[in-house]
Amino acid sequence: MHAPLSPSFEDPRLTPDNDPSPAPFGAFAPNAAQAAIIALAQRSRLKRGAFRPMLSRLVNLLRAGPLDVQYQGASFRFYHQASATERGALFNPDYNLEELDFLRAHTPVGGIFVDVGANVGTYAMPLARHVGAGGKVIAVEPHPVTHARLAFNNSASGYTQVRLVAAAAGPADGDLMIETDGDNLGASHIVSGKASGKAIKVASLQLQRILEEAGVSRVDALKIDVEGFEDRVLTGFFRQAPPALWPHAVVIEHLSKNEWLEDCIADMRARGYVETAFERRDAPWPANKACNSRPRRKTIRKTICGGSPVAKGCRCRTPASSVRQTPNSRSG
Repeated sequence: MHAPLSPSFEDPRLTPDNDPSPAPFGAFAPNAAQAAIIALAQRSRLKRGAFRPMLSRLVNLLRAGPLDVQYQGASFRFYHQASATERGALFNPDYNLEELDFLRAHTPVGGIFVDVGANVGTYAMPLARHVGAGGKVIAVEPHPVTHARLAFNNSASGYTQVRLVAAAAGPADGDLMIETDGDNLGASHIVSGKASGKAIKVASLQLQRILEEAGVSRVDALKIDVEGFEDRVLTGFFRQAPPALWPHAVVIEHLSKNEWLEDCIADMRARGYVETAFERRDAPWPANKACNSRPRRKTIRKTICGGSPVAKGCRCRTPASSVRQTPNSRSG
């Protein structure tokens, strides 16, 4: 048995948020001008990725600071100025909607969802609302500032079914170094080479331990986005964890798969998971000759759906396609 997690597992030097004594939710509600800009963006092409930094600057000129808004039925304080994720959710009501719909389809009310690399909760909070008070969401986020924002959003939403883990999921229990490139806090990543002077040390826990400490015996769905460290989290988990603990469905970010040491998607395929990929183009330019030379921002996620004795024969649906789970995918 593992020793239970204690408050000391988080380095106390890393706990202060940029807002250590936050005002109650609603204190930073958009003013009339900000609300008008947000509403315009949400119902037009301005919600697309290339426009969002400009909109963020404009909104910030009208009043500097974060904004308290609703997203996917949950309450968020978005620090949109330095976070692409928070900008996306602020200006685009359909941000990550394909993935959210897939996860909700595979997590029943009262079910269990795990978010590895939870950021400020744009997956964890909507799934907490979906599973309800009888379910459980485990949100894993190591960066102290981001984790503080995640905790605030959970408190503002009033969810008691969310377990917050202030650690990185990793191949072993111990410590890891993380750093942020540029000013996008959501792009914080594990340092695999030489750390910069901006790197900070955080606790690291194996995914299996995280689940055991949370007291879960199954996982309905899991999302993982840890900036190129996905393989280090998943391959060891699947080798060591009992098949009953394998998630029925997984959404995995693979934009940084060139940093993987092992192909964790191929490993999941070998264990009976069925892969469905969908691509979302998040750019304002039409696909025509005049614009082909312009860079296109793409977010591509692979959705992996695995069968189990309890989920045998179900269908995994995405906006693009549906696939049937294999009958014996949990045989090991």
